[in-house]
Amino acid sequence: MPLFEKKSIVLYKNSPAIVGERESDKFTIEWQSSPASPTGKKAVYSSQKVREKDVIFLCGPVTSLEKILDIKADFTSGISEARELLLSDEESASSPLEFSELVSIIKADFSNDDAWPIYSALKNSFDFEEKIDGGKIYFLPRSDEAKKALEEKANEKEHAGEIRAAFIERLKQKKILPEDSKYMGDVEALALGKTDKSKTMKEAGFKETPEKAHKLLLDTGIWAITRNPYPLRWGLSMQSSSVKLETPPEEERVKVPGISWAIDSEWSADPDDAIAWDGKYLWVHIADPAATVMPDDDVDKAARMRGATLYVPEGTSRMLSEDSLSDYALGLNEISRALSFRIEFDSNGDIADCQVLRTTVDVKRLTYEKADELKDSPELKPLFEIARRNFERRTKAGAVTITLPEVHISVDSETKKVSIEEHKHTESGDVVREAMLLAGEGAARFAFKNALAFPFVSQEAPEIPAELPEGLAGQYRLRRCMRRRNVSVTPSVHSGLGLGMYSQVTSPLRRYSDLLSHEQLRAFLCGRKPIEKDEMLMRMSAGDAAAQAAHKSERKSNLHWTLVYLLQNPDWQGRAVCVDKQGNQATFMIPSLALETVMASSSDLKLNHEITVQADKIDLPNLEVTFRKI
Repeated sequence: MPLFEKKSIVLYKNSPAIVGERESDKFTIEWQSSPASPTGKKAVYSSQKVREKDVIFLCGPVTSLEKILDIKADFTSGISEARELLLSDEESASSPLEFSELVSIIKADFSNDDAWPIYSALKNSFDFEEKIDGGKIYFLPRSDEAKKALEEKANEKEHAGEIRAAFIERLKQKKILPEDSKYMGDVEALALGKTDKSKTMKEAGFKETPEKAHKLLLDTGIWAITRNPYPLRWGLSMQSSSVKLETPPEEERVKVPGISWAIDSEWSADPDDAIAWDGKYLWVHIADPAATVMPDDDVDKAARMRGATLYVPEGTSRMLSEDSLSDYALGLNEISRALSFRIEFDSNGDIADCQVLRTTVDVKRLTYEKADELKDSPELKPLFEIARRNFERRTKAGAVTITLPEVHISVDSETKKVSIEEHKHTESGDVVREAMLLAGEGAARFAFKNALAFPFVSQEAPEIPAELPEGLAGQYRLRRCMRRRNVSVTPSVHSGLGLGMYSQVTSPLRRYSDLLSHEQLRAFLCGRKPIEKDEMLMRMSAGDAAAQAAHKSERKSNLHWTLVYLLQNPDWQGRAVCVDKQGNQATFMIPSLALETVMASSSDLKLNHEITVQADKIDLPNLEVTFRKI
């Protein structure tokens, strides 16, 4: 950079300064450190020694600092004409112009004393964009669109109070303009549970609750009815984990002969279990992510924070990364790696022995419907027999089986159209359930036998009345008798399942508690130090709390989409069954929606009586719907 002449004008901290005497690599500048005040206080001028890198050159020698600061000339028209001239030429419009060249266009008889006032005018106008490069100042003419946007922003800032007041008045009437959506950010934050306050709602006189915020967003058209706030309201991500699992390691594994069957619903995308009978043993094969997931590593911590895979009608947010499925889900590759439970039965059908093995398995996938068709085949018939025998064993031990309507809710990703399909009972579904229970019982016994701290699941015996109604009303009453489950490192009876001890181990791709169980089993199998009891309790508690949040969000989301379905299908009618009666009110179950509703009842209404109903009033933000009899 060339040496600055004495009395040159430079920019120092965005203010003009006059160059004075030079001393070696520094020089003195004079600048106005405090301007004059309206009360008559004089301006204060200060001197400062600086290096060339501390300032930016603006123009050559000027008369004095006081004079250039006192110039009141209006350069608005010159700046505007210069912008128009430069925009008229395509090359000039896209090429920054050095300040010394631009000033001569703005004012033909330019003098150095004009440099600072012109520079100030340029900075305060919307006609040019400033760029500083290599200690030099450049200006680029702004397009009409960019200039208009800045003018609107400045006008909005200048009249912010008036604009805000007008918006609030429109909001009170719930008749906002399209451009008002930018003021509704704090309302959305409240509706999504990101904050518990909304200045906008308070100013407009609305109660500050997530439900009221949701309603306001619907009433003003900011949100469509298809916006589901519940995952975010519960602090859950709608994106699958981004923490990737390593490729499964090469290790010694037992090759299980024959074919094993992964039986699941047709919409399942993450098969994590398969079963087979080899004539002596029942094999229950489970996905083996714990082959690479270690206690307290990044994958384990991320899974613990999520607790479980989040399944909502509009999509799935996986506890483990999406790409983990190709390596660890069963039946997606020619050969699958598994952690297998090899179960041997005694003559009474009880578990005589359960071994836990690292295996490779040939897995074939079947839907429940296809498996039912093949139930008498040589490969599947023994599995159906084992399931029947185990169900009878558990029933004799006091197991409680409750059958209530279930549905599958799906949302078209493009049209947001909701579909609800009733779950059909399949015998193969019972087979899978019994096999998973046998694996959970066998794993619990294995852990207890080897003194492992383990997530044992138990449930106290329910108090069931001597007489229960028949049909759906009886199932509804039975459900209300059940106690909450308990998870502990101490095994205890699971009365609801009719098992002396039990643990969940069959979904390590989808449940953190199952992944934690696998980590502990693998530590034992590989000769590593198992997780200690206190540490296991802490991890169980953290994972269970996160899983509960996911489950609550799923329930809220399913109800949300059920109400959206009714809004999308205003002519819907369905069967409702009376399952409970208290005074002049009755609870009805609507099987096709898996939904309960309370309605006024007559004195002669009987349990299990059926009526036809139609949705009457739907309150989407509060997840409430009332039905009327048709």
